[in-house]
Amino acid sequence: MLLRLAYLGVTNAFAMLRLLPMSDRDKDVEILALRHQIGVVERQLNGQQVRFHASDRAFLASLFHGLPREVLRRMRLLVRPDTVLRWHRNVIVRRHASRSRPKRGGRPRTVDSVRALVLRLARESPGWGCRRLHGELLVLGVKVAASTVWEILKEADVGPVPERALSTWADFLRSRADALWACDFFEAVTLSGARLCVFAVIEHVSRRIRILGASAHPTASWVVRAGKNLVMGLEDAGCRVRCLVRDGDGKFPRPFDGVLKDAGIEVVLTGVRMPRVNSVMERWVQACGRELLDRTLIWNRRHLLRALCEFETFCNERRPHQGLANARPLHSLPAPVEDPDRIAHLDIRRRARLGGTLHEYQHAA
Repeated sequence: MLLRLAYLGVTNAFAMLRLLPMSDRDKDVEILALRHQIGVVERQLNGQQVRFHASDRAFLASLFHGLPREVLRRMRLLVRPDTVLRWHRNVIVRRHASRSRPKRGGRPRTVDSVRALVLRLARESPGWGCRRLHGELLVLGVKVAASTVWEILKEADVGPVPERALSTWADFLRSRADALWACDFFEAVTLSGARLCVFAVIEHVSRRIRILGASAHPTASWVVRAGKNLVMGLEDAGCRVRCLVRDGDGKFPRPFDGVLKDAGIEVVLTGVRMPRVNSVMERWVQACGRELLDRTLIWNRRHLLRALCEFETFCNERRPHQGLANARPLHSLPAPVEDPDRIAHLDIRRRARLGGTLHEYQHAA
């Protein structure tokens, strides 16, 4: 735009020099001719507006800014006099804005590491407001303003404390995962059509599964006996259990809860039709059905227990779990293979379990 405006100024300056040797009569004739040509253009436009470039508006506004409104009304123009005056006001506004623009920017943006720390503290401590987060940052030696903390939370769409401090089932399970177990019954159908109820428990923090038994008729005494066996097994293994999540199935009698209460284990009941509350157990039941029961023909209870025992060992020692970053409940991830020669000549052996239903892979000795 500036280049075009300079071009218009230079060309019109030469045009003014051309008008100097002309007489007043010649100028009047040229003005009349130009006014008549403008009238012809207006008739051809038939009410349509003429499109002016921004540089044309600036040039005309600077050319007519010294003329009063009465003189502008007597002139023959393609636009109204108010439009020319508005163009002049816009030129003045833009000039004032360019001169008033600060030479340096405002306050620099907060460092990304500080922003990430604020969001991390808000995520890990949902009961802390911006003032509490600001105080914690000062304790850590990070000096920022309380308003900066508020702006960081607002930009990240982090709600106020009453909305973030609400306790959900996911938060409850995650906070007590180190001493939380879950149990459930699931069914397995044999070739004869008989239904067998399998009782299993799982540890949240390690995802270790324990099959307590299977029965076609899980009576109250059978369930209580399975609960006692569970408590004795945990005591022998030195496992610390505080809570056991279960649903409201009628197979769980009151003496079962009494056995757990005597051992110092609190029973947490889930709501009706709320499988997400017991999601860890439900996820393993789904994996057991998809990887074992749906691919195996179960003959009887003895065959079912043998298959479940193999699958229990497979899950605890070999099967990776996404909740553990693909580690195994009883074994952590091994060190990655960094030797280029060994990577180039991988010798992986397969071991089949349950007639090829389950596969284990390991490096050759």
